[in-house]
Amino acid sequence: MTDASLRGASVESLFAQAGALLDGHFLLKSGRHAGRYLEKFLVLQHPPYAVELCRRFADVLAPHSPTLVVGPTTGGVLLAHEAARQFGGSVRGIFAEPVAAGGRALRRGWAVDASERVVIVDDILTTGASLVETVDAVRAAGVEPLAAAVIVDRSASPVDLGFPLHSLGRIEISSWEADACELCAADIPLRKPGSG
Repeated sequence: MTDASLRGASVESLFAQAGALLDGHFLLKSGRHAGRYLEKFLVLQHPPYAVELCRRFADVLAPHSPTLVVGPTTGGVLLAHEAARQFGGSVRGIFAEPVAAGGRALRRGWAVDASERVVIVDDILTTGASLVETVDAVRAAGVEPLAAAVIVDRSASPVDLGFPLHSLGRIEISSWEADACELCAADIPLRKPGSG
């Protein structure tokens, strides 16, 4: 795929081309079941796709003139680094990682100055939990984030972070409680993504 064709492709088509839009019967982290699944790492393993998605992050977040890009582990590590590179100059990319007490923190000895202009990037928005934890980690470091962006919004209801939240694309994926799952009723084998 050429740079020009990547620029014109929808997020859903990038996932499909990378083999990352999966059909079947999936057990989600929430415990719900779904007939489709977005495997972000099947997209992010391809540098041209990852670079294009982060170019789009840089486009939507540029009005905030960031000096620091933060992402939650695991996918957000790669996204924060590449988005920061796309901004150029001295923009840094760091990540918020889980801590034993719950939530996330900015560890690794990174200095975060109160004057930083922080934006947050993440991969798939479902409940918003990883974004909220990353926002909390940034706030605990003494900075208020200016905006956030996700590759795909598949949330069932709006997520309010108290600042702008941008999405590069929206992909509707229905899900059900296990006891109401039509795929279970049809005896379609259940897969747990990311576990094998």
